[in-house]
Amino acid sequence: MTQAKILEHIERKRMHNLYLSRSCRDLETLSHELMGLHSWFYRNVAFSALIRGADIANWKTKLTKTWLYRGTLHGVVYDDLPGLLALHPGESYLTGMFGKQLIETLADEVVRYMEDGVTSRAEFRRIFSAQYSPEMIESLFSPWGGIFVYLARQGRVAFRDMTSRDFDLISAEPNESFEEVLPELVRQYFTVYGPATLSDAAWFFGFWKEEANVLRKLPLDDIASFELEGVRYYDASADETEEIPPLTLLSGFDPIVVSYTDRRAVMPAEYKNRVVLKSGICSPSIAIDGRIAGIWNITKNEPVVEFFEKQPKRVVSEAKARVDAIRWQMR
Repeated sequence: MTQAKILEHIERKRMHNLYLSRSCRDLETLSHELMGLHSWFYRNVAFSALIRGADIANWKTKLTKTWLYRGTLHGVVYDDLPGLLALHPGESYLTGMFGKQLIETLADEVVRYMEDGVTSRAEFRRIFSAQYSPEMIESLFSPWGGIFVYLARQGRVAFRDMTSRDFDLISAEPNESFEEVLPELVRQYFTVYGPATLSDAAWFFGFWKEEANVLRKLPLDDIASFELEGVRYYDASADETEEIPPLTLLSGFDPIVVSYTDRRAVMPAEYKNRVVLKSGICSPSIAIDGRIAGIWNITKNEPVVEFFEKQPKRVVSEAKARVDAIRWQMR
């Protein structure tokens, strides 16, 4: 099999496994199988679900919005949180900056205030402004998370809903160790995201060198695999697939784009900088025969489509119609 055929096979399997060439009607099932839906921009959860055929009724409250892999926000099935959080329990850069004891004490204090009804960063900034320097307040209650990331990693807080900037107390503390949850989650990754490599899995889960070494020691001989350019790809999914769709919308930070270290199966190198911006933002995109060929969005409540190269009018019209359908369903 030629390299081109192998890459086509990889893309066809991934599109099937990630519900891009078939449908998943239930939002919670979709989030469970994909181990969360990326929600740095909350609309991407709805985009990703609608593209995959899911019903988004009550989507803003059906999933729990919190920080997971690589410090990114995801919409997650609540019951899945303890297992997923066990991969990075309680991690925070704040303990290195201010000491673990102080951060633990402050986290407990934040929880007590939340029990009394305080839920927003602005309120916490005001409450603690007399105790700590402005620079420390900025770190603790940063728009990027601060102390709330620390508490979220412990399964103690999460965003109130998919669109809110306020927080609620939850009870989703990990009840298993990293070593206990890792084997099952890695197999789930190779079932849903395969074919993929061990480096892909380490990237997806946000593992550093030590954790990646543990990953590489897992027994995976029973999972189907093949080699491409000396690198082994694992695929624990069933054999059935559909043909690659002639046109596919992808959400911002779509799983088929951001879940792999090598993205060439879906992302032509010449278009990478037009899809993934210098800021790290990954735009909603359009794939032609499984390869990204343009970007789309909904701007000022209007569908916007931009192809990188000239496309037939029927293709442009179909892409606009699909984006408009998403716009209409999100009203």
